[in-house]
Amino acid sequence: MRKTRYVLNNGEIKRKDNTLYFDSEQGKVFIPVEDTHELMLFGEVTLNKSVLEFCTQKEIVLHFFNYYGYYSGTYYPREHYNSGYMILKQAEYYLDEQRRLDLAKRFVTGAGKNMLRVLKYYQNRGKEVQPAIDTIESQLAEIGLKSDIPSLMACEGHMREAYYSAFDEILGKPDFRFDRRSRRPPQNELNALISFGNSILYTQVLSEIYQTHLDPRIGYLHATNFRRFTLNLDVAEIFKPVLVDRVIFKVVGQGMLTKKHFMKESGGLLMTDTGRKVFLSEWEEKLKTTITYRSLGRKVSYRRLIRMELYKLEKHLMGEQEYIPFESLW
Repeated sequence: MRKTRYVLNNGEIKRKDNTLYFDSEQGKVFIPVEDTHELMLFGEVTLNKSVLEFCTQKEIVLHFFNYYGYYSGTYYPREHYNSGYMILKQAEYYLDEQRRLDLAKRFVTGAGKNMLRVLKYYQNRGKEVQPAIDTIESQLAEIGLKSDIPSLMACEGHMREAYYSAFDEILGKPDFRFDRRSRRPPQNELNALISFGNSILYTQVLSEIYQTHLDPRIGYLHATNFRRFTLNLDVAEIFKPVLVDRVIFKVVGQGMLTKKHFMKESGGLLMTDTGRKVFLSEWEEKLKTTITYRSLGRKVSYRRLIRMELYKLEKHLMGEQEYIPFESLW
């Protein structure tokens, strides 16, 4: 299997014959192109047309993040798996209000159930998170009654708010208090971690969509409008509690990240380069972790699990099999 990604920060990507290397103040790093599926580029990274053409040839996806660590955009080599049939099916489901709403409800339900799994796991370990559980359970019961996307998104927002409010109890770290959700820029360390982790998940799902027949520009919960991509945002909702939040609990709970890994910038708080490296290292370990996939009766990695979720969605759109979101065992 190809290595999922290389993370590059401040420098220049150069091409020499059939190889790529990254030139920065830390020296040269050669990129094994045959084993690389994507590159994550942070800060000031420069490259030329020859490098882009080579990445196209080798089917390497480029994800760009700015100086502050915010996702800026993605370069797709080419839409080599996209099919006219699947694009038409996606559009068909999007334009049909009831079918779009049905799919959106499935994404929100999957997200809510996985939030509950996380909370109940920690409740069984003595954490007082019952108020958050009660709120999410009551909101899950309301999903079937929602008649439009805005009210459904409000329901999802209430669940997420209750869920995040339990983080202080789960972590028990005075230096990492949630307070309230804040973005662009995050106002404290925990919000900075959540924002960064979610952005990384969005790019991970996007890269997996690239390996399917689906078009990432057509989503259902998130409106297909002038955004670059929306389907990856939909699918990511299911995996935020399973992947992003578990990595956060580990790096904070085990003291791998501390206040020194954050810096004040632009009226908020952002992760340092070192902090991002710590998080990304644990992120890669999480993606490689395997779990038993019940319907197959064998183990698959979390990275593969995302791809399989997309295959399930394809089958739903083609009318072959009803889409049921992945639900974690804890």
